[in-house]
Amino acid sequence: MKILSGLILSFSLLVSISGNASSLNSDKEMLAELLFKFETPIKKENFPAIKKSIFSMGNRSVPVLTQVMREEKFPEKNRWMATFLLAQVMGDKSAAYISRYSQHPNWLMRMASLKALTALKQNDLGPVFAKALKDNALLVRVQALESIKTLNLTKYAPHVWAVLYDKRNYYETKVGNKRANIIKMAVTTVGDLKFEKAKPALYKMVSSKKYEDIFPEMDYALTKITGKKSPEGNLQNKRQFWSRQNMNDVII
Repeated sequence: MKILSGLILSFSLLVSISGNASSLNSDKEMLAELLFKFETPIKKENFPAIKKSIFSMGNRSVPVLTQVMREEKFPEKNRWMATFLLAQVMGDKSAAYISRYSQHPNWLMRMASLKALTALKQNDLGPVFAKALKDNALLVRVQALESIKTLNLTKYAPHVWAVLYDKRNYYETKVGNKRANIIKMAVTTVGDLKFEKAKPALYKMVSSKKYEDIFPEMDYALTKITGKKSPEGNLQNKRQFWSRQNMNDVII
């Protein structure tokens, strides 16, 4: 009887070990297959199935996603996708890892990092977004600006205001330097962040013809900061309104 019990126990253990080994082999095969799919550009119609597969694997898919992000041999579009999938799979736990890519040599990965961190609502990573406002790539600077606005990082309003003084945000023309659209974005963002210290400069700028090309943005910013709205009508009426408001602020 003891011999029979021992044989049954041994057989049970053997089946269990065999089952675990089979499960491990199955996981390896799934991961290898998933990695293979990332080696060529993923078509839009195939993405939902890949996403479903990754979500079903959960944390087991992390090694594949980080490898795709890390290695240049994978198409840029796939590396971008992997960044967002990692954020979705791991949530806040992925933030520290993803934030490293804000300084990646590839501008697209830097941008993907900022965008993913914004989606994760990483308000505590303000310094990462502020630093990106000085990135060499214009599109990364634009994303940093959008992130600061979306997350309402009022503490970094001075960094946003500094965008106006970055020469890289201007481009040369036959008639002189012109402001890139990021300048308009910075001005409206300063308003959204209610940056009071920008008010004196905005009052001066709004009264000058030199800044007519960004007048609507300055008008918007002053409205947000002061809580006052300039009258409907022509530009001159609006200028007079802000001039009076400036005088009232000085008297107060």
